[in-house]
Amino acid sequence: MSNSYGKFGFPAMTNNALGNKATSKPTKSTNNSFIVRVINVNLATDKGFTQVGVISGEQISSTGIPNGKVISNIFPSDPYRKIIPLVNEFVRVSYIIAPNTIGGQFVYSSPLSLYGIAAVNVNSSPSPLNNPTPNSQIVNYLQSFTGAINIVPNGNVELNYNSPNQLENSTFIERSNIHPLLPFEGDILYEGRWGNSIRFGSTVKSKNSWSESGTNGDPILILRNGQDPNLNDFGAEPVIENIKQDLASIYLTSTQQLKNFSLTNENFISYTTPPITPASYTNPQITLNSSRIILNANSDSILISGEKSVGISSNSSINIEAKQIYLDGTDIRLGRKNASQAVLKGNDTVDYLKILITELKNLATALKTIQDWPSGTPIPNAVLLTTANIALSTFEEVYNNIDSIKSNFVKTI
Repeated sequence: MSNSYGKFGFPAMTNNALGNKATSKPTKSTNNSFIVRVINVNLATDKGFTQVGVISGEQISSTGIPNGKVISNIFPSDPYRKIIPLVNEFVRVSYIIAPNTIGGQFVYSSPLSLYGIAAVNVNSSPSPLNNPTPNSQIVNYLQSFTGAINIVPNGNVELNYNSPNQLENSTFIERSNIHPLLPFEGDILYEGRWGNSIRFGSTVKSKNSWSESGTNGDPILILRNGQDPNLNDFGAEPVIENIKQDLASIYLTSTQQLKNFSLTNENFISYTTPPITPASYTNPQITLNSSRIILNANSDSILISGEKSVGISSNSSINIEAKQIYLDGTDIRLGRKNASQAVLKGNDTVDYLKILITELKNLATALKTIQDWPSGTPIPNAVLLTTANIALSTFEEVYNNIDSIKSNFVKTI
């Protein structure tokens, strides 16, 4: 069987990585490091916090076959950047002298790439020896070991990548539809197992949607959490980020145009001179896109400031809620940008109305005294008297309640 997988998969990569040929002492290489296949990962805290992330693994010879030796208590090599491997992934192990140990301890690297950029969800190669798996999975294990991407027939067979002592609480299930990112010249990529990534990239003319403007080498930084759910299920195919369809993204650009992006509302009808859309803008900009965006300051303020304008638009409503809302400006338009009707000043308007009502009351009182002189004898004018009394009653009521038309919340100057 060794002839069938020696050309592909991990064995070929091992010889190149270690820089040596098969030797009678496969437990060490010229740089005092060796490769192990992970067989257990401790993620529980019941054995102490210092044991979290510690792994065990079976040592791999330079021929790519396990040599039967199990190494335990292998610690992460980098305390500041932790990439936890899965069972059946490969890591490089080194032996270091540590002050808190007697003689030293084993440390492991990040999982090794067995399939180039094609596999980001898992990079496993299960052991062909003493394989405790059901017959239905053996073909998949052998295909994986010979360098093939695991594509489960009919989607009804799953390989296990969780530690044997944590199967009851295991959470990892392989997803065959997680695509790696397509790299471009000079890129530095950080990719998680679930379609989350960071690209430290640049403009690369004619190779992606953001490189139509600017000059080759202009920087761009893309943070993505969750790939486009409409991608095909063949997870080995590299893809490019899609700001419109990826679940959540942050783009920090320099000279690039985000040609595939548009705001939910780009009417800009409140503007005399509309702003340049994100898809056409070629100066530095930061763009966030997701189903929902929340900005929350739990102890101080959120400050939004723009040299030209701050635009807020919606296809439905804009709701502002606060105990105090202040607007400060010398030209405030409500309804339309070309609104020309002035807003009345509430206090002054009420004062003038009180003056007017008082004078009307005086006039009504005077009308009550008008008399008719039929046959030379004065008698009250019945029509004027009735009208004046009704008017006085109405004026009195309006005067007494005129202050209530003033808003208790909105003020203007």
